[in-house]
Amino acid sequence: MLLLLGLCLGLPLCAGSLEDARTRDDTSDRVGPRVPRQARLLQRLKTKPLMTEFSVKSTIISRYAFTTVSCRMLNRASEDQEIEFQLQIPAAAFITNFTMLIGDKVYQGEITGREKKNGDKVKEKRNKTSEDNGEKGTDMFRASVVIPSKDKAAFLLSYEELLQRRLGKYEHVISVRPQQLVGRLTVEVNILERSGIESLEVLPLQHSRQKGSGRGEDDSGPPPSTVINRNDTFAKVTFKPSVVQQARIAQNGVLGDFIIRYDVNREQSIGDIQVLNGYFVHYFAPRDLPPLPKNVVFVLDSSASMVGTKLRQTKDALFTILHDLRPQDHFSIIGFSNRIKVWKDHLVSVTPDNVRDGKVYIHHMSPTGGTDINGALQRGIKLLNDYVAHNDIEDRSVSLIVFLTDGKPTVGETHTLKILNNTKEAARGQVCIFTIGIGNDVDFMLLEKLSLENCGLTRRVLEEDDAGSQLIGFYDEIRTPLLSDIRVDYPPAMVEQATRTLFPNYFNGSEIVIAGKLADSKAGQLHVEVTASNSKKFVILKTDVPVEPQRVGGGAGDPNHVERLWSYLTVKELLSSWRHSRDAQEKERLRQQAQALALAYRFLTPLTALNLRRSAAPAETPEAVVGPETVMQSLRGAPPQPGPALQKPYSPRIKVSKTSVDGDPHFVVDFPLSKLTVCFNIDGQPGDILRLVSDHAGSGVTVNGELIGAPAPPSGHKKQRTYFRTITILVNKPERSYLEITPSRVILDGGERLVLPCNQSAVAGSRGLEVSVSANANVTVTIQGSIAFVILIHLYKKPAPYQRNHLGFYIANSKGLSSNCHGLLGQFLSRDARLTAEPSGPPSPKAGEPAETVLKVRGHQVPVVWKQRKIYNGEEQVDCWFARSNAAKLIDGEYRDYLASHPFDAQTSFGPRPSGRL
Repeated sequence: MLLLLGLCLGLPLCAGSLEDARTRDDTSDRVGPRVPRQARLLQRLKTKPLMTEFSVKSTIISRYAFTTVSCRMLNRASEDQEIEFQLQIPAAAFITNFTMLIGDKVYQGEITGREKKNGDKVKEKRNKTSEDNGEKGTDMFRASVVIPSKDKAAFLLSYEELLQRRLGKYEHVISVRPQQLVGRLTVEVNILERSGIESLEVLPLQHSRQKGSGRGEDDSGPPPSTVINRNDTFAKVTFKPSVVQQARIAQNGVLGDFIIRYDVNREQSIGDIQVLNGYFVHYFAPRDLPPLPKNVVFVLDSSASMVGTKLRQTKDALFTILHDLRPQDHFSIIGFSNRIKVWKDHLVSVTPDNVRDGKVYIHHMSPTGGTDINGALQRGIKLLNDYVAHNDIEDRSVSLIVFLTDGKPTVGETHTLKILNNTKEAARGQVCIFTIGIGNDVDFMLLEKLSLENCGLTRRVLEEDDAGSQLIGFYDEIRTPLLSDIRVDYPPAMVEQATRTLFPNYFNGSEIVIAGKLADSKAGQLHVEVTASNSKKFVILKTDVPVEPQRVGGGAGDPNHVERLWSYLTVKELLSSWRHSRDAQEKERLRQQAQALALAYRFLTPLTALNLRRSAAPAETPEAVVGPETVMQSLRGAPPQPGPALQKPYSPRIKVSKTSVDGDPHFVVDFPLSKLTVCFNIDGQPGDILRLVSDHAGSGVTVNGELIGAPAPPSGHKKQRTYFRTITILVNKPERSYLEITPSRVILDGGERLVLPCNQSAVAGSRGLEVSVSANANVTVTIQGSIAFVILIHLYKKPAPYQRNHLGFYIANSKGLSSNCHGLLGQFLSRDARLTAEPSGPPSPKAGEPAETVLKVRGHQVPVVWKQRKIYNGEEQVDCWFARSNAAKLIDGEYRDYLASHPFDAQTSFGPRPSGRL
């Protein structure tokens, strides 16, 4: 078997060696008898590897994304064939796992340390590809393998990344480029944000820039077949195009980037701080602050290589940016080639005349000569330093250089290390340099180091039609500085390892993320203090965050997403320091630290390698390094586990309305206006389906419950007991959805069928219907945000003959139900009740019998007695007025009027209409 692995830049996604196949086919066409065109086409199709499935599952928990890609291929040819798996992944992501299945053989990826020796150079060179075809902000993972004739292969790749906030949004990008139409193509993204999801949008597919990519018929809005379900804290996005829909987007199967943008709620100015099992993460993104004045020098490359589109688009973008400057800002412009051309020898204020003159200067720039990067940066920094030194600036301000070039240094100082040293010495940490590289010939590594060492950012802009908008978009990220000199402090005795805590600037729409490891997780609170400068004020923010006791475990079965995020950020910072360290001993120390942490958390980095080893395990789909579902359950909190004996149904304490039905079954109805509670029993038969809530014509909601039987206890007066084994909910508005709940599973059918086991915590939604499962405890159903039901799950470890695993049904929120709602419980939601004679207290029993009182409900005179009933909503008992005889006279009609013909029967008439019974 031939196997090549590599991480490089610049190729499309999953493809076989198609050129070789075409070459063989073309040769066969020229030799021997002429084959009919249809037969030749069939022959080509048979030799081309067939992709049977391409699926992506991504789970984002508090901005940290776990993504697993699965690709299945079939070699239909009559000979062994080499195929290649290629996947674009975000440049900021770390690969954590790769597995191949060839026939019945499993090859499991293993992250190992990369030696300092030159042993890997041959391997890297062998897999190296051109960067010419690279996509912006992505790396390329590649693996080649020979598949035997008529055999199958599967590739599974997992990676993790922290989403960055830019322009007020987080952006999650998934590359979907199978290069052929796929029978089963699925992208599923689950987002869980504890602080709440403020906004969410799915962009049109961003098509590949590779040759032959097509555009769909409709590029406005989400891609065809995209389904979005969300509530306050959870969202599920599914993209599942059919073969026909794929062909309409791109006939060759090259689709593009599937992009989700969202933002979260921010209520506290000090930020969102999460502590989990010995680790913490602090998201700091304040808003509603006045912007700081900025001093900015635009340094623009006008060398000969900028001729044509690049310079024209740069000029257009700068015209827009100059108009965006604020009145309190100051600016200047430098053009450079082999000569440094300064517009003004000092910074000027933003006035209409100065902006107009600046635009005229930019307009007359013409491309000529070489590229003096060092000289241009030195002149720009001097302008800023002179302005700050010679002006009495009362307000705190931010000094920036926006530096744009398309090439490498060719004039003046050309040695990279000297340019970096000169720039750092001149800037002295007081000037932040933001660099933009245009095209493929730029020295992007130099620009990246210039920004990294001088508190800035860097961007690569591809030479294409929208380069101007990319420039403006980059400037928009830094156009509004809100804070400077930010320092975040945590107690040194409590936090042993924290990522970077000092930041020169904070720009509106971005986010500062700090993660740390707690030295003492037994302490009750984590003290957090943020200091920063904002205009004329000095900002101090303080808070104390509760620290939960550390749980035992934390292995693969109980993952900690905050710990993964901490390790991700720490490895990133160590790698950055390692790359830019100029001290040999310090560089080696950083290398060892970064490598050890990457190995511990299975991150593929420049200091680690991915090796495939034959596994003896059966050929089954392996999971990602961290199972996203388990992580989500961990974040939401582990549900309480049943006790060892479980002699009675497990009853978690949930605070919901008393209006419910549970147990044998016992109905409880709450009348809050009169402060009365009424209860009754319904002695049904096993198999009966009771109509509990019927609002089909109003809110479109129907709830039915199916009974199961059990023998009565020996000492009981009943012949048998009945319990609810199934609760079914039909939602008819805005679209029809079905929900079936049993003690073991939840089935949601809202266009697509989804089965959730009740022994695992999960959240799902469809068409305004949200279902939240708390493992072995309860199921919460929320409809359009205004109707909520809680279904309790009662389980027995060793049930007696008269016990059955069953359900209890509680109405938590009935605001969305109409006034015409009916059913055994629903008819009481809009009614009130009163006693005909108000007692001063609970009646006293006479001769061992409870005293009887008359209750008036909607014209009905109902004899009731005072009782104390045990219910399962978290309270030991409830005091209620009990109506005997199957609630005769209390309910409209009689028991049999509430029998449904099938679990999803939404019939609204109940035998005699209510008006005839009053």
